[in-house]
Amino acid sequence: MKAKLIFAVLIILLLLLSGCGRRTDDVGIDDPTTDEMTSDTGNKETVAEDTDPVENGLALYINGSRVEAEWEDNEAVAALREKVTEGAIEIDMSMYGGFEQVGALGFSLPRNDVRITTDPGDIVLYSGDQIVVFYGSNTWAYTKLGRITDKDQTALKELLGNGNVVLAISLEFEE
Repeated sequence: MKAKLIFAVLIILLLLLSGCGRRTDDVGIDDPTTDEMTSDTGNKETVAEDTDPVENGLALYINGSRVEAEWEDNEAVAALREKVTEGAIEIDMSMYGGFEQVGALGFSLPRNDVRITTDPGDIVLYSGDQIVVFYGSNTWAYTKLGRITDKDQTALKELLGNGNVVLAISLEFEE
């Protein structure tokens, strides 16, 4: 029990410390999520506006295109975030049932399955080791991981409903 507590504290410290560094490779990049400021030397410097990689968490890509996702605050997402600190993960997804893409993670995450009816854009964990992204709807027992927030049902069907895709997850600041 004591070892588990120490391990949990170390993970929390690692997550907190990973947000303390400041990216310096963004200097001069025009990014809509940032404000440009001019330093004393006259160089433009990009300063993030209310962004914290630990808070914002994970970046999601489908076939190499960034999609905005809102992640749940649960044990499965925390474990996924911890796994991604080792490096971005890529998942080969396959169409299934005409309403979802499914792919094996290659590792297991903690489960808290609840019977839910999914909506287009939902990202869920199935059987502890498969990730599912919906462009339609289904009712089953899943652990909710998050949802895609910048695509409507038509855009999701276009993105996910025309063949297999590659899903990539990385830390927000690793882009």
